[in-house]
Amino acid sequence: MITALEARSAKQWDVCIIGGGATGLGVAVDAASRGYSTLLLEQYDFSKGTSSRATKLVHGGVRYLQQGNIKLVTEALHERGILRRNAPHLVKDQSFIVPNYKWWEGPYYGIGLKVYDWMAGSLGLGKSRLLSREETLELAPTLDGEGLRGGVLYHDGQFDDARLAIHLARTAVDHGAVALNYCRVDGLVKTNGAVTGVRVTDSIGGREHLVNAKVVINATGVFTDSVLRMDDPESEPIIAPSQGVHLMLDKDFLPGEAAILVPHTDDGRVLFAVPWHDKIIIGTTDTPVTQVDIEPRALPEEISFILQQIGRYLQRAPGPGDIRSIFTGLRPLVKGSSRKTAELARDHLILVSESGLVTITGGKWTTYRRMAEDTVNTAIARGKLAERPCVTANLPIHGAMAVNFEDPQHYHGTDAVKIRELGLANPRWGGKLHPRLPYLLAEIIWAAREELCMTVEDALSRRTRSLLLDARAAIDCAEPVAALLAVELGRDEEWQRQQVADFKRVAAGYLAPEAN
Repeated sequence: MITALEARSAKQWDVCIIGGGATGLGVAVDAASRGYSTLLLEQYDFSKGTSSRATKLVHGGVRYLQQGNIKLVTEALHERGILRRNAPHLVKDQSFIVPNYKWWEGPYYGIGLKVYDWMAGSLGLGKSRLLSREETLELAPTLDGEGLRGGVLYHDGQFDDARLAIHLARTAVDHGAVALNYCRVDGLVKTNGAVTGVRVTDSIGGREHLVNAKVVINATGVFTDSVLRMDDPESEPIIAPSQGVHLMLDKDFLPGEAAILVPHTDDGRVLFAVPWHDKIIIGTTDTPVTQVDIEPRALPEEISFILQQIGRYLQRAPGPGDIRSIFTGLRPLVKGSSRKTAELARDHLILVSESGLVTITGGKWTTYRRMAEDTVNTAIARGKLAERPCVTANLPIHGAMAVNFEDPQHYHGTDAVKIRELGLANPRWGGKLHPRLPYLLAEIIWAAREELCMTVEDALSRRTRSLLLDARAAIDCAEPVAALLAVELGRDEEWQRQQVADFKRVAAGYLAPEAN
């Protein structure tokens, strides 16, 4: 793919996007599908940061409804329906239970979730309803039954965030874009004060390139301010990063298919316990941070808080020894007057600098498509691009097809058959990556050949979700995965040793404290 960049080095791209997370990838799909020549540059891997560390929900946001943010909820519910339609292999209906332990909770949350249903309109995923105590325990048998009065059942969407990111990258490429990971933007190029391109370094090959573009878009999430300072060293920060921690537990803590929503924790947030890839995700926290790190670590008090809060609702309270993995992400919240990050808006913000740099930030995964549409429309309105209509509302994401979500490889969609063919061509590749993980060795080969998988961490964290599901099992896989990638990528034994060491260093941050 670097050759594609070199081939156009003397030409001008219509759109150059900095950042390969949800927002940047969405902009790449939007721009490429409108017919603009599009280049996306990501300094690490696609969705390496925040975009692979979400709660895995495609949702309107019950908490935002409680806060009265009707505009955000309505837009998000609409986008949830569009994403479910365009990526049926990646987004599914997830039922949720709000357990009721006080007499007023049933009618209060029941009415609120009926409003949630109504706001979704024709794109709703199912109707909410009140549950008796018996029905609640039938759907969630490990809930603490003492004092339980019943529950409210409602529906939202669930997805695999990093897999959606990879499929968005492939969708953009399917429409003519060039999407490159491990390409670091070192600075902006200006002509008479206007941004006309970027300076970029291939982090793997070490070569530097000059990219010319009609419009440069800053879609770097929590790193937004660093790019704004490339444009103007005196730029005021606009991001208030907030850390969210999730714990991964075995499925027996919450058997069945229903998720749990705890509507009010001690810090005023909601808490989710959600089935995902035959595990349970518990989260999240909201901790303001001052330092933006590509590998943020959970604080001991955050881990304790989650365990304490969910322990109040389960018959068997999980402890640190039950944690299979801990993953932490940073939210790019737009600064406001509130002192609590839990109250800052998740609405997106688009800025156009005096130099013409277009910045898109804020928002959330669910609304990525709308954010991208608004961003490209802004570039058009500023005279940067010829006017062309957005087509992504009805654009299938790469691999789109109806799938059986019980199939461990469902998220590959139409590519799954090709991966199975790899396993048939080489029976060893048809074997499992690890006894405790659902992945095949063939998926590593596929990732190296078709999904720009460049490192062991790419393979075990984002092409498969091994690191998030079971950090210890992922560490066990590092050496065989390095050996497979070395053959596919033409690397030597020293590269393998370095890759294993690098991965183990990253993975240590995902282990439960007493497992380190």
